[in-house]
Amino acid sequence: MNMRLRDGLNQSILTLIALFVAILFFFPIFYMVMTSFEAESNVFSNTVRILPQDFQGLRNYQRAFEIAPIARFFFNSAFMAVVDVIFTVFFCAMAGYGFAKFKFFGRNALFIFILSTMMVPFQILLIPLYVQIQAFGWADSYYGLIIPGLLNAFGVFMMRQFCLGIPDDLIDAGRIDGAGELRIFWNIALPLLTAPAASLAIIIFLWSWNNFLWPLVVVQSQEYITLPVGLTVFAQGFQRQPMWAAAMAVSVMATIPIMFLFIFFQRYFVEGMALSGMKG
Repeated sequence: MNMRLRDGLNQSILTLIALFVAILFFFPIFYMVMTSFEAESNVFSNTVRILPQDFQGLRNYQRAFEIAPIARFFFNSAFMAVVDVIFTVFFCAMAGYGFAKFKFFGRNALFIFILSTMMVPFQILLIPLYVQIQAFGWADSYYGLIIPGLLNAFGVFMMRQFCLGIPDDLIDAGRIDGAGELRIFWNIALPLLTAPAASLAIIIFLWSWNNFLWPLVVVQSQEYITLPVGLTVFAQGFQRQPMWAAAMAVSVMATIPIMFLFIFFQRYFVEGMALSGMKG
C-alpha cells in the first residue's frame, strides 16, 4: 500500500469518526426539535420514532406561552446575561491588564489566590453567598440575581494571558505622550482585547443564560424567574402531569439565541481561545 493510498484511507477513517461524533452531539438537538412538534400523549409512547407521529405545528409553542409567562422568563434571562457580560468582561479586562502590566507587592500571590477560587465548587459557596445576599436585602431581586456573577476568575486569567502579549513599547509610548494609566488601558490596551473579550463574552453569556442553581435559590417571586428555572413549571406539570412537549418547545426557543450567538461570533471565539494561551 503506497503512501498516498494509506493517507487517503486514514483521512476517510478520521472523517467517518468525526461524522459519527457530530451525529451523536446533534441527535439530542434534533430529537428536541422533533418532540416540540409531537402530541403530548405520544412523547413517551412505546414505539421509538424520530419524526413526529401526530404533527402539532406550533401548538406546543402556543401552549407554552399560555401556561407560563415565557416572555418574562426570556427577558429576565436576557437581562441577567447581558449585564453579566458587560460588567464581567470589563472588570476581568481591567484585572487582567493590572496583573500583566503592573508590578506590585504580592501580585503573584494574589493572582494564585484568585485562580485557586476556581477549584472551590459553587455548591460550597452557595449557602454563605445566599446568607450574605439576604443580609444586604438583595434576595429576590435583580441585584441578588446578577451581582454575584460579575467577578470571574477564569476571565481574569484569560485576559491576563492575552495582556502579557501586548508590547510594553505601546504602553510606554502612551506614558511618554502624557496619557494616564486609565487612558492607556481604555485607548491602547482595550482595543487590542477584542478577540479574547468576544470569546469571554460568549462563555459568560452561555454560563449566565444556562445558570439554574443560583436563580433557583435566590429568587422566590415569578417576577424574577429565569428561563432555566421556568422550565421546571413544565417538568412539574399541571395536575401532576408533566408537559414534555411544551417543555421541548421552550427549550428550542431557549437554544436559538445561543446558536445565533455562536454562529455570528465563532471567529472571535476560536481566535480568542487560541490567543489566550500565547504567553505564560
